[in-house]
Amino acid sequence: MPGDPTSANDYLPAGSLLNRWSDSGWQNGVQIDRLKDLQSLKIRTKNSIYELTVVSAEQGEVLVRGGSFFPELAPVRLAGSTLGGSFIKAKGVYIGFRMEFNLGGLNIVTTSPVEWIGPVEDPGEIRFPSLRES
Repeated sequence: MPGDPTSANDYLPAGSLLNRWSDSGWQNGVQIDRLKDLQSLKIRTKNSIYELTVVSAEQGEVLVRGGSFFPELAPVRLAGSTLGGSFIKAKGVYIGFRMEFNLGGLNIVTTSPVEWIGPVEDPGEIRFPSLRES
């Protein structure tokens, strides 16, 4: 019967229910507004790899490169993560969710689901073997 919540044909992802969404521990991702400005992340989605550099953590402004929409670094606002519905976890990147970027006005890019989130290696952290002087 349509609309019957017990019907197998009317399956809804748990995250699409408001009470599940608000009760979530949100431990499988990161909040951009809790990072430092100029901190970078590498994010792999089902279809692409993205690099994000935080410009303004408080505002969710980032530089993004990756996917077919961002072949070069582009300034955008990370709106947050979504399952594709009307709920969004503002300024967050979470595994299993799609990132949503606002390019200004009604121009929005939504990625495929995030599979992995990690730091971008800081070139200053790479250690080279010492060279022997001759």
